Amino acid sequence: MKFLFVHQNYPGQFLHIVRHLAEQGGHEIVFASQMNANVIPGVRRVLYSPPRGPVPDLHPATQEFDMAMLRAIAVANMASNLKELGFTPDIVIGHQGWGEMLDLQDVWHDTPRLGYLEFYYHTDRFDVGFDPEFPPSRALYPVVRAKNAINHLALHSSAVGFTPTEFQKSTYPDWARSRIELLREGVHLDICAPDPRARQRIFRLGGIEVAPSEKLVTYVARDLEPYRGFHILMRALPRILAERSDVRVVIVGGDGASYGSRPLSGTWREVMLRELGDRLDLSRVHFAGKLHYEDYSGLLKRSDAHVYLTYPFVASWSLREALASGCAIVASDTAPVREFVTNDRTGLLVDFHQPDALAEQVLRLLDDRRLAARLGAAARRHAEQTLDMDDYLNAYVALIEKLTGRRIAPAPAPAPPPPARVRSRRRVEA
Repeated sequence: MKFLFVHQNYPGQFLHIVRHLAEQGGHEIVFASQMNANVIPGVRRVLYSPPRGPVPDLHPATQEFDMAMLRAIAVANMASNLKELGFTPDIVIGHQGWGEMLDLQDVWHDTPRLGYLEFYYHTDRFDVGFDPEFPPSRALYPVVRAKNAINHLALHSSAVGFTPTEFQKSTYPDWARSRIELLREGVHLDICAPDPRARQRIFRLGGIEVAPSEKLVTYVARDLEPYRGFHILMRALPRILAERSDVRVVIVGGDGASYGSRPLSGTWREVMLRELGDRLDLSRVHFAGKLHYEDYSGLLKRSDAHVYLTYPFVASWSLREALASGCAIVASDTAPVREFVTNDRTGLLVDFHQPDALAEQVLRLLDDRRLAARLGAAARRHAEQTLDMDDYLNAYVALIEKLTGRRIAPAPAPAPPPPARVRSRRRVEA
């Protein structure tokens, strides 16, 4: 089959399905994106760039929509070039959030399109206004509502929508949910797997060393910011470190702002370090930045207590991978997390806004290793039952086959070479 994938940050949420199709062989896979260094063998990339950046004089509520329209035109022009060169996909699969998919229906009228719908924005629930420490200004509300303009255009197009969790689907209006397929994302259970020996040896990560006799508390986010509860974690650390002299904390994430706003100056890490001052023992708190996947995976396997916090927003892949790795998890009692973690069964849930409650539950896990082992084993079982990568890919393939009316079959195995002709009595060496 011929596939066109579209995502400005290649490969985005399509990594696993693209890699699966490429490894199958027998498909022509084209991926439209903006420039980055990522590479997947067997995938041909085509690049697009909007003709300009945001116009500063536009109202803030219209800037994102303006850029979405520019992306839509740029991707449609690129698609027209592909069509002139003889490429017509059997299906187009892309992210609907940035407008890239919106004009492709004008290029290939009869080609089915499958669009990833990530989140429907609200001013009165979910993430906006959730954290009383950062109350929204009245000027924010029209900006939030305007973000749904792209959602509405996507929903009113002929594309089929899909989303990975019940929570994300629930953010969309009632009239839209029947148009959205639920396609739960999976985890490589053989890579994200418990390692009973991880705590029996010295764990090394860059210049960080954690001895077998020490307890390791871990936290992972793309960026260290309030949306992922970084400020709550930091305020919990002084008590954790004071009550356990054998604890080390490794914090993974960058200093940007993936979802919320940046602080007025500096980074959120700097803001929290200033707030906590000498109450934080920095000799036992390690900021690891962004890690290579192998290092990150090894960190989860070694973790004694893993903290995951989020506003009512899209759950991170790291939560799924922590479950699969058999981590003993302390997580925020927020809607996206409750879809993955059941309190006292597959983890411990705490009020997002209560650093002391977070500290108490982390200390509970560090003190009660039988409880930690039970929760970690249950987390792994839950991942095996609900997050299997093969189940995810099979469901993905079934949805593509339903939309295209064609069966996706791997390329046939190559025929064995004909037997060599022996022209003499000499032995033929292969």
